[in-house]
Amino acid sequence: MAALTGRGRAALLLEEAVAYGLGCVDSVTPARLRRPTPCAGWDLERLLRHLHESMAALREAPDRGGVALLPAGSGDPPPGDLVAAVREGARELLDSWRCWASRPGPAGAPVAVGGMPVPGETVALVGALEVAVHGWDVAQACGCARPIPAPLAVAILRRAPQVADAGTRPALFAAPVPAAPQACPGDRLVAYLGRPPDRVPPNARA
Repeated sequence: MAALTGRGRAALLLEEAVAYGLGCVDSVTPARLRRPTPCAGWDLERLLRHLHESMAALREAPDRGGVALLPAGSGDPPPGDLVAAVREGARELLDSWRCWASRPGPAGAPVAVGGMPVPGETVALVGALEVAVHGWDVAQACGCARPIPAPLAVAILRRAPQVADAGTRPALFAAPVPAAPQACPGDRLVAYLGRPPDRVPPNARA
């Protein structure tokens, strides 16, 4: 995967992350919603709700030119509808960013995030990171070995320090954990975000 070079490239990265994340969500069943996840203190149901809310917030960036702390109209789907809600949210997210990619203008044109201007391309990167890594979390909770595809992981890793720096990491990510020298890019990415790449949460295996 080439480095991001414009709106279309940013939207494509997000599209690849969503394709991977939804593939991980395929493993979710109602019986697994109470399983632990790599996100400390979160079971699978809470993780899916967070993913649904995050996608609703990220959709606001191209639609409204800004991201609110609490997305409007994200809803709170019941457990039985969580997977369907995540899928629908992913479809709406991609539709919004595809429209953004088709508009004239630089990829770095800012959108407001919590009132602060952030390049649109960076917001798309945040979305790709969020969906890909939480997709990996979902697969782990379901006991599935589903590494983040190497081209996707490499593209995110190249720019991950922009969104997981000293200022944001304490609130959003755990400290990095070691990865083996021969680790694949997907394992290096999750290790950079504080997830032991070779550990499945207790009681997560089918």
